[in-house]
Parts: sequence; C-alpha cells; structure tokens
Amino acid sequence: VIWNVSINVNKAEMVALLGPNGSGKSTILNTISNLVHHKNGSIHFNNTLISEIPTHKRTELGISHVLERRRVFPHLTVMQNLLLGAWHPRAKDQLSNSLSKIYKIFPKLEVRSNQLARTMSGGEQQMLAIARGMMGLPKLLMVDEPFLGLSPMVMKDLIKIFKNIVSEGISILFVEQNVRLALSMADRGYVLESGRLVIDGKSNDLIDNEKVTKVFLGN
Repeated sequence: VIWNVSINVNKAEMVALLGPNGSGKSTILNTISNLVHHKNGSIHFNNTLISEIPTHKRTELGISHVLERRRVFPHLTVMQNLLLGAWHPRAKDQLSNSLSKIYKIFPKLEVRSNQLARTMSGGEQQMLAIARGMMGLPKLLMVDEPFLGLSPMVMKDLIKIFKNIVSEGISILFVEQNVRLALSMADRGYVLESGRLVIDGKSNDLIDNEKVTKVFLGN
C-alpha cells in the first residue's frame, strides 16, 4: 500500500505524517516498528540499517510506538502499565529516574498510580499510553492519532507535553488528520495520498498550501 515514500526525522524534531483515511500513515509507523514487514526499501536509525532487526530490538535501540486508540492494558493499574514500558535492560536500569521524569510530565499519573487503566478517561488513557512509551527511553517516539476523541482542553495539554518531550532531545513522529492542528505544532510535515508522498516541507509552508488543501478536500 506504500509506494516510493521517503521520510526522515531529525533529532529533537517533531514531524507530522498527514493524509486522509487509508493513505498509509499508520502503515508507515507499523513498518518502522516492524509490525508490518516491508518488501522493498530500507529503514535506518541513527545511521544503522535496521530493516531486518525484530521489533523488540528496535525498541531497545530507542524506537517507541504508541498505537492508535491508546491500547493500554485495561485490567492493570497505571503503575503496572508504566512498568511494562520499561521491559528491556537499559530501561530497567533507569526505572527510578524514568518514573520521576514521567510524573513531572504527567502529574495526574502519579496520583492515579494504583488506579485500573480501564477506569480512566480517554485523555488520561492517552497520557498513560504515551508515558508507557516514554518508559522505554526512546530516542524516537511514534504516536498514531494522539488527539483522537479528546476534548480541546486535553488536546491543549498534550500539545504542551509533546513540546516538553522534544525539548528533552527526543524526536516525535506522529500521525494526524487535523492538518491545521498538526502543522501548528510540528516542525515539518509529510502529506500522503493513496500510499504516495504528495508534498513535504516546513509546517509554515504547508499550512495554507493549495496542494495540501486539494488532498483533503478534493477539487
């Protein structure tokens, strides 16, 4: 479903992957994390070819993937969900420091550490899913549809959180359908249509671009 797509994300950069439903956005994230295996092309991370490396090894290298619709473990507590994010040796060694950082970024999670994930609101579950991804000590955090179904107030909080994460030197690649929202917070954007890259560039150059408007609204 993807043809001739070439993208890159620099250190401490926020990049938006945009496009209508079915354009291949989630497939690209799933391919980077090896949930979908690509037939052609290559994937490099920190100048290392990782195309044949299994998913768990990519996580150890520093790629965390927050899937669409949160996917927290509903019958586990907030703390248990977070601990599962720190499963590999390097993350386990930094467990205490990671929890301290997470609670500074997501203070609500510390208060609710013993609460079952399924009893939390959608916004709180999204924060938990992102926090769990952060527990793996990522250099690249990929988030699929982070604002789906959230209230404007929670979305505003998440935007601040994303900016704080990038300020720590972590890169973010996220999928979003709300073009103006995505480009207002991202450094750069890539726009897909039917599995092909239509246009890419700096957010300021894309936000009122006629080609971008055409992709989402048609002729």
